[in-house]
Amino acid sequence: MQKDEEEMAVLSVDGLRKSYGSFLALDGVAFEMYVGQFVALLGPNGAGKSTLLQLLTGLFAPDAGTIRILGLNIRTHLTEGLAKLGVVFQQPTLDLELTVEANLRYHADLHGLPRSLARKRIEELLKRFDLIDRRHDRARTLSGGNRRRVELARSLLHEPSLLLMDEATVGLDPASRKDILNRILQMRKDGKLGVLWTTHLVDEVEEADRVIVLNRGRVLFQGTPAELRREGQAETIAEAFLKLTGYSQAVLSVPGS
Repeated sequence: MQKDEEEMAVLSVDGLRKSYGSFLALDGVAFEMYVGQFVALLGPNGAGKSTLLQLLTGLFAPDAGTIRILGLNIRTHLTEGLAKLGVVFQQPTLDLELTVEANLRYHADLHGLPRSLARKRIEELLKRFDLIDRRHDRARTLSGGNRRRVELARSLLHEPSLLLMDEATVGLDPASRKDILNRILQMRKDGKLGVLWTTHLVDEVEEADRVIVLNRGRVLFQGTPAELRREGQAETIAEAFLKLTGYSQAVLSVPGS
């Protein structure tokens, strides 16, 4: 990555607005994040998180506002912008009949990676995510946690600058959730990747560099976890969130509660 790219916002969102008929899904969403940051997007179901991810990945166009990935406006430079993006969606997307390695090779081909580079990257990622011994296993035989590891490895094949994680731990057992989160936090420390992590699980935002609270399509707060607690005059992230939004405890998932 060039020095000017390191200093540039890896993701810049300004005035983002999206409606579906009379329903306003996003209303003036704006924020920036940089390479090396782990930014948690926290909100209950229906807050607009999935809509935002759909716009960031170019699946839909906003009604208003701009999205820039490393300075590239994806409205006019969609292909170039998405080439710098890695995504792990909430719904599983592996081909269950292919082996782990074949899933990775197929994705490398989609990104146009030269075969020699693809082999090198696949080997590196299989080692990084402790999948060497599962490389010849069909995806169907993997646990939920290992499937997520494969999807995470796949998203990093082309060495993106920005990784979007859309409720990526939903449906995983506590140990697998912790494993995936810890691996993402470790990658953040490498300083070559910005991570936008969407979640409704409050325990997943404690170690974020910044937290963005999204509710009913609007950003209510941006800052560090400590600043969020101060803003809500609360001892915990969950309490602060509930005070800011006015919701009851039932809307927010707190593992172990």
